[in-house]
Amino acid sequence: MATEKRNLLSGNFSKKNACLFAVAVLVTIVIWNLPITCFGIDGLTVIQQRIIAVFALATILWVTEAISPWATSVSLIGLLLLTTSDNAFHIFRSGIDKSELLDHSALMATFADPIIILFLGGFVLAIAATKSGLDVLLARTLLKPFGNKSENVLLGFILITGVFSMFVSNTATAAMMLTFLAPVFKALPPEGKGRVALTLSIPVAANIGGMGTPIGTPPNAIALKYLNAPTGLNMGIGFGQWMMYMLPLTILLLFIGWYLLKTFFPFKKKTIELEIEGEVQHNWRTAVVAVTFIITVLLWICDRWTGVGSNTVAMVPIVVFAFTGVIKARDLEEINWSVIWMVAGGFALGLALNDSGLADNVIKSIPFGQWSPLAILLASGLICYALSNFISNTATAALLVPILAVVCKGMGNGLDSIGGTVTVLVGIAVAASVAMTLPISTPPNAIAHSTGLVKQNEMMKIGLAMGVIGLMLGYILLFFLGKAHAW
Repeated sequence: MATEKRNLLSGNFSKKNACLFAVAVLVTIVIWNLPITCFGIDGLTVIQQRIIAVFALATILWVTEAISPWATSVSLIGLLLLTTSDNAFHIFRSGIDKSELLDHSALMATFADPIIILFLGGFVLAIAATKSGLDVLLARTLLKPFGNKSENVLLGFILITGVFSMFVSNTATAAMMLTFLAPVFKALPPEGKGRVALTLSIPVAANIGGMGTPIGTPPNAIALKYLNAPTGLNMGIGFGQWMMYMLPLTILLLFIGWYLLKTFFPFKKKTIELEIEGEVQHNWRTAVVAVTFIITVLLWICDRWTGVGSNTVAMVPIVVFAFTGVIKARDLEEINWSVIWMVAGGFALGLALNDSGLADNVIKSIPFGQWSPLAILLASGLICYALSNFISNTATAALLVPILAVVCKGMGNGLDSIGGTVTVLVGIAVAASVAMTLPISTPPNAIAHSTGLVKQNEMMKIGLAMGVIGLMLGYILLFFLGKAHAW
């Protein structure tokens, strides 16, 4: 993502960001005060008009990053609470039917949505693994079988990074794996392309690997939230079921990434002496982390057989590590709270669209039922892919998924020809994950570019190739899974 150092809230004032922020506020004020008849939506209420204004504000700020994305999410939740809920200022509730107001407790509950707990469980596992040195031990152990042939070492980095990013933040995974490259680079000649291939293997694998599990990347969790919502689509897709179908695609794309990297950026030296430095804590806490990690992953995979949902399972590492003292209070500072706020903001926006009745009114006013299902699928995927290359993929999913969930529900069986609702919503998660063309597209891309070893045109070359191939294979898989009613 574009660095937050230039954002207004970072303390480093930018005239460009100030202008963008002013434009966003101006557009919001205009929409807020327009006559209701201007929208062309039958039955539109004052509260729904305010939600449209807040939605416009969130869209502009997320796209332009005039302020940091997580700050946008916090702001939109605050605005919804203070202006559209049953606990808003009196001036905003005056003359409005109570039934039209949003439930303030439901808005606040987005901070503790079960999906948020799922993310917290993943973050805590990652912190414990790093603190105990288990991540270094795993990397060292798992890379050993790949030997010292350059292309095989490249494959090892891709597969290990991909596996880590299924359960750990792709940003943390990329940062960790790039530290392992330092001793490898010493064994490579500076004039070859091997360093470029290895450096780019980290963001490629981190971005793709996240597709394999519901917690691998926020767009997955957002899509799953709406697919499983009891009051919405209520499809009951479990952690293990997601992995069953998405893991093969993830592995295939990782191998494709390996082939493309070694083809685009060939190694001059055919062998590499691999050394991974790092200290592993040999004590009972490391054993606790290892056992808990294994048990948690197994419970996630087997959620359909155990009857315990993946969100509840996420409490296992949190409870175990807190109780045993593996995780201290200060360790919680390492949790990526900005992602938590981003996801919560998306959920709050979706709740406002649905609970206010705005989404239903929009669907009735726009004849989506007359649109070709294929047009909806292609448009949603391409828009998501394009946006995710320039803004946070979490923000993109937070914008698109709530709208598409309502559209899909309203079309009923009309989407059967393309594999159903799941093709559209999981397609958003896939499109967001394969968007990796620019240094600002994802944090792993930014981390790799910051090394100075990768040029932007080199990143675009592999990023665009992976994006096109990933979109094609992803949507083909989802289409056939939907047609076979596998979900």
